[in-house]
Amino acid sequence: MLRWMLVIVLALLVFSWLRPLLLRLGLGRLPGDLHFRAGGREWFLPIATTLLLSFLASAIGYLV
Repeated sequence: MLRWMLVIVLALLVFSWLRPLLLRLGLGRLPGDLHFRAGGREWFLPIATTLLLSFLASAIGYLV
């Protein structure tokens, strides 16, 4: 359980560091990505971008 929590935290850190690069590539503005303000904070849920990157990683893994 601790190992999975560590993996999730590290993945969130990596995605937060890569977010500016992904936005420049246009990956944060797909039709399924949610961006809204709630509770005085800005929330960003990249659902479509996550699915696209997951598909690309699966395709690369299948080819290798």
